[in-house]
Amino acid sequence: MEANKYLKDISEIKNMMNKSSRFISLSGLSGILAGIYCLLGAFLAYQIIYTQDYSFGSYRNLIVTEEAMIKLFIIAFGVILISLITGILLSTKKAKSQGDKIWDASSKRLLINFMIPLVTGGIFILFLIEKEIYGFVAPLTLIFYGLACVNASKYTLGDVRYLGITMIILGLISSYFLGFGLLFWALGFGICHIFYGSVMYFKYERQ
Repeated sequence: MEANKYLKDISEIKNMMNKSSRFISLSGLSGILAGIYCLLGAFLAYQIIYTQDYSFGSYRNLIVTEEAMIKLFIIAFGVILISLITGILLSTKKAKSQGDKIWDASSKRLLINFMIPLVTGGIFILFLIEKEIYGFVAPLTLIFYGLACVNASKYTLGDVRYLGITMIILGLISSYFLGFGLLFWALGFGICHIFYGSVMYFKYERQ
């Protein structure tokens, strides 16, 4: 009985330390929904980019007009915005149910470490777009997002690290198959988010 009591106390102390150093209120369901939003966005982007004059994968002959670029930016911004709102709402709901704060030292560390690679990559990608170098946009978004996940994973659920590694691998493969960037973008931001979001949901949230 004494040994069980000590083990229980140690387990409680460990949980308290994890809560103080890691943001564990990240919602897996928000990852699933973000993946669905990304797949819808990829479908809309496909309709805009690939017309009857171009086949899927023919990036060398692909000409993206200014009007098409504006539409693509609107779709991308919409997907990111809706995903962020969904993530904040569901993570806040999860934090309240666990009696935790959504904004504390751990969530601040998570955000800072996530944004450093993401902002760096975003600026670099904007430079490529300005130079009309579109072929590497999809691979680099995957790679920098993956680096952001890996960098931030030590301040949240460990599954985020594996999501990041998967994104980096897909980005590297996509950089070889440049004509299929949209497909890899859908696989990474869509399918991978749904898969890892489901793993996190069933592992940490479903009772």
